[in-house]
Amino acid sequence: MKEVINDIILEVNNVSYSVREKNIIEDISFTLEKGGFYSVIGTNGSGKTTLLRCISNSIQPTKGSVKVNNKLINKYTPKLLAHKISVVSQHSEFLFDFSSFQVVMMGRMAYQKLLQTDSEQDMTIVEQCMKKTNTWHLKDRSVKQLSGGELQRVMIARALAQQTPIILLDEPVSSLDIHHQFEIMELLTKINKENNTTIFIILHDLTLALKYSDQILALKDGRLIYFGKTKEILTQENIQELFNVRADIIDNKHIIIHNNESI
Repeated sequence: MKEVINDIILEVNNVSYSVREKNIIEDISFTLEKGGFYSVIGTNGSGKTTLLRCISNSIQPTKGSVKVNNKLINKYTPKLLAHKISVVSQHSEFLFDFSSFQVVMMGRMAYQKLLQTDSEQDMTIVEQCMKKTNTWHLKDRSVKQLSGGELQRVMIARALAQQTPIILLDEPVSSLDIHHQFEIMELLTKINKENNTTIFIILHDLTLALKYSDQILALKDGRLIYFGKTKEILTQENIQELFNVRADIIDNKHIIIHNNESI
């Protein structure tokens, strides 16, 4: 794993989010550094997606604040925030029959004026992003005809076309087969290293988190209980506490999970 440069790009300060007086996440604080690869782990219902939505400003924290480049995210216009943060969701659905090229071009909207046509620069950036994600050959194909892995690569290409220093990803590999999971993670690693892009990704697969992450954020019951270097966080003891399972960690590369009852 590379060393993360001490250059804070995002700050989460005492963030809580509640619905009908029930805390979904509570008093979460951490900072992300430019060029870091961060994985968020925790059981279903631990607050991972809610945290990501607070960071992306799609929902407003009940308490606390989020800053990007030392500026509160609610002080950014939506267009300017889209210059800072892009988001890749777990599932992407489209009402209309867009081509892959059109979807990636949507990543350029934050840089275009109202009713402006796509510029030559936009075209060039989209082509570069699609080639980088190995989706250029899909440019004329409807997104409704793509496989799960192909669609996720197209959505990552769209995030790349936004040219943001931060990409947030909500379980982008959870519905993919093993081959495509590693394909997407290798692509994100390439983007992280070549562009110095900060990656913040929610993962269920602990082996993927171990293999690709610089640091881990571990949530339980809406609270951030561990945050630090990957190999220091992903220990047998911590996995037991987080998921109530036993784990074997093989050569610091693979994590094998066992039910407590089977040990």
